[in-house]
Amino acid sequence: MTTKPTKDQMNRGEFLRSLGMSSAALMAFYCMGTGLTACSKGGDDPAPTPGTGTGTEGLTGNADASKGTVNFTLDLTNSNYSKLKTTGQYVIVGSLLVAKAKSGSIVALSKTCTHEGFEVTYRSAQDDIYCSNHGSEFSTTGVVEVGPATRSLTAYKTTLSNDGNTLTVTA
Repeated sequence: MTTKPTKDQMNRGEFLRSLGMSSAALMAFYCMGTGLTACSKGGDDPAPTPGTGTGTEGLTGNADASKGTVNFTLDLTNSNYSKLKTTGQYVIVGSLLVAKAKSGSIVALSKTCTHEGFEVTYRSAQDDIYCSNHGSEFSTTGVVEVGPATRSLTAYKTTLSNDGNTLTVTA
């Protein structure tokens, strides 16, 4: 049942818009009035986020499909990626999700749902890839198991070194 707002009430859209303006005002106050340097133009840039495909520690090569052919290596002894030695764990690396599936194999898939582009996660208990936005489910090979997505996730080739410490991912 839907009701129309009274003159003293606002609808959901107005409420959300008011939050957006309030957030912007708070950010402006923070940047200008606190004396902190979080929003300043000077100073050093923050360190890149681990696993973004930008040459961070433990990663060499290109992990961002929008910047060309995916071809990178992860050092699994590095704390940014060591969780990939444990079954059921995953990391986001650039534009990919890399997971150690229940089978023990390491899989690499595009990290965005083919339905509306939201970031997917690996669900260890189900051993699948899940989009929480609309409930799409994908196998660890990227194939759609439950929609609304209708296209598979892009799958990438993974090769683990003999000592189990280096993972190479290629298109």
